[in-house]
Amino acid sequence: METQKLPNANAVLILGILSIPTCCCYGLGLILGIVALVLAKKDMAAYRAQPSLYTNYSNLNTGRILAIIGVALSAIYLVMVIYMLATVGMDGMQEMQNEWMRQYGG
Repeated sequence: METQKLPNANAVLILGILSIPTCCCYGLGLILGIVALVLAKKDMAAYRAQPSLYTNYSNLNTGRILAIIGVALSAIYLVMVIYMLATVGMDGMQEMQNEWMRQYGG
């Protein structure tokens, strides 16, 4: 039987890569990472059923690991933002941002 590529391996890899730099975009990295993990779960089940039929499992596994990292970073960032909003409020966060701009922005 002829080998073929896993259908979502490249999509999982791309979504896993994109979930890391977008982790500070208020949930975008979390969404991308979760979508990548769902797609990876489907392909991993297909690979485990017939491993000799598929060739690009390494892309799938790499994308899954990157998606896990992206989900973890996004979750940490969201918890930090929620904590900051709960403790100092929106006005306090804007004041901190203005102070940082005065100090480091020029």
